[in-house]
Amino acid sequence: MCGIAGWIDWQTDISGETEIMRNMAQSLIPRGPDSEGIWTTRHAAFAHRRLVVVDPEGGVQPMTRSYGEETYTIVYNGELYNTEDLRGALLARGHCFASTSDTEVLLVSYMEWGPECVEKLNGIYAFAIWKHNEESVFMARDRIGVKPLFYTQCGTSFIFGSELKALLAHPAVQPEIRQEGLSEIFALGPARTPGSGVFHNVFELLPASYLLHTRHGMRTNRYWTLDSHTHEDDMETTITKIRELLSDSIRRQLIADVPVCTLLSGGLDSSAISAIAAQAFKEEGKDALHTFSVDYVGNDVHFRPNEFQPNADAPWAKRVSEFIESIHHNIYFDTPDLIDSLDVALHARDLPGMTDIDGSLYLFCREIKKHATVALSGECADEVFGGYPWFHRTEALNATVFPWARNIADKTRFFSNDLLAEVNPEAYVKMRYQEALDEVPRLAGEEGLDKRIREMFYLNLTRWMPTLLDRKDRMSMAVGLEVRVPFCDHRLVEYMWNVPWAMKTDGEREKGILRKALKGILPDDVLYRLKSPYPKTHNPSYLTTVRDRVLAILDDTTSPLTPFVNAATIREFAKQDLTKVHMPWFGQLMNVPQFFAYLIQIDAWMRNYNVTVK
Repeated sequence: MCGIAGWIDWQTDISGETEIMRNMAQSLIPRGPDSEGIWTTRHAAFAHRRLVVVDPEGGVQPMTRSYGEETYTIVYNGELYNTEDLRGALLARGHCFASTSDTEVLLVSYMEWGPECVEKLNGIYAFAIWKHNEESVFMARDRIGVKPLFYTQCGTSFIFGSELKALLAHPAVQPEIRQEGLSEIFALGPARTPGSGVFHNVFELLPASYLLHTRHGMRTNRYWTLDSHTHEDDMETTITKIRELLSDSIRRQLIADVPVCTLLSGGLDSSAISAIAAQAFKEEGKDALHTFSVDYVGNDVHFRPNEFQPNADAPWAKRVSEFIESIHHNIYFDTPDLIDSLDVALHARDLPGMTDIDGSLYLFCREIKKHATVALSGECADEVFGGYPWFHRTEALNATVFPWARNIADKTRFFSNDLLAEVNPEAYVKMRYQEALDEVPRLAGEEGLDKRIREMFYLNLTRWMPTLLDRKDRMSMAVGLEVRVPFCDHRLVEYMWNVPWAMKTDGEREKGILRKALKGILPDDVLYRLKSPYPKTHNPSYLTTVRDRVLAILDDTTSPLTPFVNAATIREFAKQDLTKVHMPWFGQLMNVPQFFAYLIQIDAWMRNYNVTVK
């Protein structure tokens, strides 16, 4: 994995602007700690920061190759899982290769097939290719949106980068937000509307899309969408197909020239990946798989089951590790670690996020990086197979807003009247919700529960999952760890899209069909364990600390947060015994402590990024 940045300007000679490009590259050092490359020409400049995973010598970027009369230069962040398939097809067409890197295979794929090359890729990627004679830039992003890519047009300059911080490192890009940006942060956050870069005139290239920019203008195109049709396979065939697709996805994603490990919580999804990976290691004669889990000091004392977290993970991670014979690592953090991680996580994401849920993942990845460079994670199985509680609860299915944000009033009551008048959070969220529903690929004749379930899957795949993928990418890449997500393989996603709900919940269990597909791969007690999400701290000292920090912010007359919140309401709320207050305002894990932490992050974001509001 890597970090990329670029600058195109048709009216100005930017060939000498290496210092600006270096600043953009320097902002991405954590994504690519191993090396840096800068390339410039009269109207285009690329920067690259590299994390070496495959072919240390042959994968250096920016990479330039010629074909016929044309020359091409690429910067690329990602991993192709069908590299050898593509290489074979390209060799058969007369191409030759100077390396074993997937970067060269990707570049030659574009040289051979042009924009249509993206339809042949299996992987996670964001890349840009400059065509020298034609003077055009082609950019694309993977189908699911695992790897990020942002861009902006400032006057005659077109500027792009893996992260917002790379754009902000260019002097033409200002950290300015307007009404929509305020709405994204205060109403929708920590989720984000697809395509929104929050800052004014900054955009995200949508998943499964490419962008072509020439002297004559810019156009974007969607090259992959979910297709709704009747599922023809019977139950046995469907189970077999799921097992084959998942196993193939995991095995493809184990390829690397650096140490590979897995994240293991003891839940169904991470256990499945770890079990299949461990078996692959054994078959290939490799040393035992290393697995990693995270927990918090004091959780054995303070954990209390609730609607979203029915049981603790630690005993189950141990159970699975012993079953698959992995070398297991338990990573523990304490409250001071989580407090300190709030600022680090904010900088990694460039926006207020999932607070300690982000921060703990950053800390977790930092520890994993001491042992491995690549990790496989069970992210997104719940979106693909329908595992979340909101797929199964009547009140969520009947909701007229995003099911993870049904309790929007829980946070908006703490906002100032001026902000509420400017943003109208409930109307904004409802508008974004309706936009998502309008996009759903409908199946003719589908009605009732089946119709609603299809909507729920679309909402989860395109609105909820990106929040988690943002989190996973930014927190892992902030320490130079490449995290791969096998459940996001587009082949598995598009196959499961049309599997009927009755099949998906076979046995009257969430993800029932996945459990059946994993029969024999995992022990039954693990297969049928109740779902529990990524763990968070239950230590009351965390709540006390973030509450006190918010109160201190409210007392600071220089705080940029205070115009947007109702200080009196927050102070009154803070006087309660908050350990007894249940306020799930976002998703499964964001409760009272995370609300305070989110306010802390907004304050720090506006200060540290010098955000101006217009």
